[in-house]
Amino acid sequence: MFMRIREVILQIIDFFYWPVFRSWIPLRTFRYLFCGSFSNAVDIVMYFISYHFILHEQMLHLGFITISAPIAAFLMAFCVSFPTGFSLSKFIVFPESDLSGRVQLFRYLLLVGICIILNYVFLKLFVNILHWYPTLGKVATTLLVATFSFLTQKHFTFRIRTQPV
Repeated sequence: MFMRIREVILQIIDFFYWPVFRSWIPLRTFRYLFCGSFSNAVDIVMYFISYHFILHEQMLHLGFITISAPIAAFLMAFCVSFPTGFSLSKFIVFPESDLSGRVQLFRYLLLVGICIILNYVFLKLFVNILHWYPTLGKVATTLLVATFSFLTQKHFTFRIRTQPV
């Protein structure tokens, strides 16, 4: 069942790998960008829903701490985007990685921790200091953090060790 789901996902992604993309982007990179874009779209939609419809653009009061609506919405969206992103990267983009799942998960968690800090800093900058609309600030933050994440995942989290010759 799992392999069939993976095959269907790959068929969908590869369907969009048109000749125009083939000439300038490798298939793995295209799959990464496709999965990353999907995961980020899920994240942005969840952020929008959380910010507007769950939090009603109000601060989240937890009794012992109060979290601003943009940050609380980010944390809510993260609960969906983390497992989505890890699963797509592990099983769709980098299935050949010979690193153990525990190592991949630890490295992914480490990367995500850094990305959370970057998300927090950029959201604070865009929303609180520059006074951008929160969803627009989230989109700009996503673009910056996604670039960092792509490079880190490719060269660290899911790297493929070369076989000795």
